[in-house]
Amino acid sequence: MQVTRIEIVRSKEPIALPEPWHPAWEGPKGRAPTALEFAFYKLYTDEGIVGIGPYTGADPALARGIDPWHIGAFWEAHMSGRRSVTSGKGASGLEIALWDIVGKAAGQPIHRLLGACRDRVMVYAATTRLLDPEQHARQALELREEGFRAIKLRLHRPDPRDDLRAVEAVRAAVGDDMLILVDANQNNAAEDYPYWSRRTALQMARELDELNVYYLEEPLPRMDIEGLAEIAASVDMFIAGGEHTPTVVDFREHVLAGAYDILQPDAVMGGNMGIIGVRKVAELADSFGRLVIPHVLSVATLTLCLAATLQAVATVENCPMVEYPYDPPILTALTTQAIVREPIRVEPDGCVKVPDKPGLGVEIDEEKLAGRVIVTQA
Repeated sequence: MQVTRIEIVRSKEPIALPEPWHPAWEGPKGRAPTALEFAFYKLYTDEGIVGIGPYTGADPALARGIDPWHIGAFWEAHMSGRRSVTSGKGASGLEIALWDIVGKAAGQPIHRLLGACRDRVMVYAATTRLLDPEQHARQALELREEGFRAIKLRLHRPDPRDDLRAVEAVRAAVGDDMLILVDANQNNAAEDYPYWSRRTALQMARELDELNVYYLEEPLPRMDIEGLAEIAASVDMFIAGGEHTPTVVDFREHVLAGAYDILQPDAVMGGNMGIIGVRKVAELADSFGRLVIPHVLSVATLTLCLAATLQAVATVENCPMVEYPYDPPILTALTTQAIVREPIRVEPDGCVKVPDKPGLGVEIDEEKLAGRVIVTQA
């Protein structure tokens, strides 16, 4: 079997949001999108099987003529990061589409082909905005009613004491009924935002530890390995990070230094993880007694990215949960999962079912997108 033709499908009509979206990581003067653009790959084979994967900017020619059964060779050549001249080409969307083809050819979801450990995974509601403490508390209670058992809050306010007030309000509202996760986004460049010093980050970590926060994500920039290790050694809660880590091998120094208790690879963002990469990071983490909780965003193609992540982590034991971007009324299934037939939804126990149809387990809603996309042949 060979890949004979590739299409890039882009949104001609973006998905409108109910109100402008002000994600915390953009900072006070950051952009506020009013719609979401989407793009994905479609890989056609000489056996009539079509694979889909989120668009990651890679040259589609990388996959032309590839035998999908040789995904390992494709990953090593274009995504491993070991040889900078011939790898790290952002091809994770193509790798995911190749896995989709293999699963469809075998008639099985990817996680069963790789050796499933489970078919359900806990998710946390990843909120994205900076709200008033009372609004955060109210939203947390609403999310708990929807089934979520964990919520992530953003800390990116000019005064860190205001960040603490928001976390305190949520803890007071939900008690011990929800896990609280916190993301400081200190690896994100944002206009007009004062970054935390090491001292501020350590003080915040200690205060959050007293609030029984499950993990603190990115309290310092990713390459301040020494500072991250100092914080990790100073508190009981987990220190997490790594969503911007470009390749699997770039996690090595953080693990050796004890900078991360939880590794957060993204199967899509950066383009060099894919399903194979997420599993490799999980194995690296496990060998050092660490956890892996993958980062998932890619909002307009969320279902494809989430499905790929779930297929990967359903094969490992050291992943307690996965990110689920959800911030009503802006980020909901109507906006982030609009391009698929069946959204991946949280169930009453706070888990989602790993898609069990062949391949990725999700399908593009071709009828819904008819006339609303631009298709580029490659």
